[in-house]
Amino acid sequence: MKFVLEFMEKHVRPLFLPGGWLHKLYPVYEAGDTFLFTPPDVTPGPPHVRDALDLKRYMITVCLALAPCILFGIFNAGYQYNTVNQVAEAGFLQHVTRGAWIVLPIIFVSYAVGGFWEVLFAVVRKHEINEGFLVTGMLFPLTLPPTIPLWQVALGISFGVVIGKEIFGGTGFNVLNPALTARCFLYFAYPAQISGDKVWTVLKDPAHVIEGFTGATALAVAKAAPAGVHILDSLRAAGFTWPRVFFGLEPGSIGETSAFCALLGAVVLILSGVGAWRTMAGGALGLAATMALVNRLPIADQLPAAALPFWYEMAMGGVAFGIIFMATDPVSSAATNAGKWIYGFLIGFLTIVIRLFNPAFTAGNMLAILFCNVLAPLIDHLVVQTHLAARRRHLRAFRHA
Repeated sequence: MKFVLEFMEKHVRPLFLPGGWLHKLYPVYEAGDTFLFTPPDVTPGPPHVRDALDLKRYMITVCLALAPCILFGIFNAGYQYNTVNQVAEAGFLQHVTRGAWIVLPIIFVSYAVGGFWEVLFAVVRKHEINEGFLVTGMLFPLTLPPTIPLWQVALGISFGVVIGKEIFGGTGFNVLNPALTARCFLYFAYPAQISGDKVWTVLKDPAHVIEGFTGATALAVAKAAPAGVHILDSLRAAGFTWPRVFFGLEPGSIGETSAFCALLGAVVLILSGVGAWRTMAGGALGLAATMALVNRLPIADQLPAAALPFWYEMAMGGVAFGIIFMATDPVSSAATNAGKWIYGFLIGFLTIVIRLFNPAFTAGNMLAILFCNVLAPLIDHLVVQTHLAARRRHLRAFRHA
């Protein structure tokens, strides 16, 4: 690598510096140089603090934490395809191969189109290309069904990057999570391709699938449970046992079906100090407390989903994925320690409220996180003001002592 570094510094870098014929594309060179090597920039003088966790390592750590969800999402997409299309003698390798054929183009389009907008804005504004898109470009396709048209992937990521982030100033200035902003745009603009109960599994020939196949997710089955029937009976009748829901071998968005894989990612984020464990814990606590309260309300006869145990709610509809990877976005979430607990709790609370009492939005977690993104600055402001008020009271008490 030393030879490559010396070659780039001597022969490539001068082309992108002022006076070089590629000087307008310096952000592109800087992005590649920063991705491959440690940035040479340091503070001009003391005092300063050095930390091994820079932005590049932060984002790469998140991508590594996403690896279980990505790999399982590829396998699950292939497994669902081979199962419902009755592919004879399909094994593990066939599932992975077919899943990669389905999922990788979606990821490629997300990175290619989103990366184009990142580079364009960096060149026009003459600033460096930030590594934040490494995560956004991966998170967005993982929230999509494997049946999504590629042109909608391109349109969605364009909206998320341009409208959700760049118009606010780029990485570090976005009010909303860009990946969720992109998905929300597709959810409302093209609901037929991203919501419903028959869009989650790729079909080779809709006329020749296994008998009884509907493509419904566990959450869709729970929402459609008839009055007077216990919700768990409806889920089991559809084949959705607790282990299947938890491990995620079911139709759904590419990276969101497996709560188990999301928890593996949470371990990586927490141990590395990258993920906000208070936000994750607050989200789980808010969802569990709200669902425990709902379970005690006498509405199960009219609303069967109200009787669902909270551990089912946590595993269905991408809640674990959303709380672990989306809600913890350091830019759009709360920054204070107390604020993270409140922010996470509110996400869990709103997820259940939206799921149960608004039939138009099946999952709820996406809207809950976006709504709390908007509230995050207010939450932090109130926490800081509360701390300042407490200090003023202590100061007055000390003066009078």
